[in-house]
Amino acid sequence: QVHLVESGGGLVQAGGSLRLSCEASGRTLSSYDMAWFRQAPGKEREFVAVISQSGRSRAYTDSVKGRFTISRDNAKNAVFLQMSSLKPEDTAVYYCAADSTITQVARTPKYWGQGTPVTVSS
Repeated sequence: QVHLVESGGGLVQAGGSLRLSCEASGRTLSSYDMAWFRQAPGKEREFVAVISQSGRSRAYTDSVKGRFTISRDNAKNAVFLQMSSLKPEDTAVYYCAADSTITQVARTPKYWGQGTPVTVSS
């Protein structure tokens, strides 16, 4: 029903920035709340950020507050994660996700992308 594809990951030095993108197909993203998750090597997948369907509400996990910004462009059917002041502990595969409510997308999203890897060197 919804196909999500992330891009923009890569290798960056500590203190640098990356902008991740999530493009949707199958259904317009405006119908969904969106979230970003990440999974570091040897760690469980964790919530990173969430944004409401309208873009008016946003929330972040404590470890990325002030450094990451989630945004969306419904006209382009896309969601973004601007990551700044990156730290080695941010190294992970980053996934975008979609669901019909903020609560659900931040906890157990219905739709997932394939992930894009981010590696932050010391």
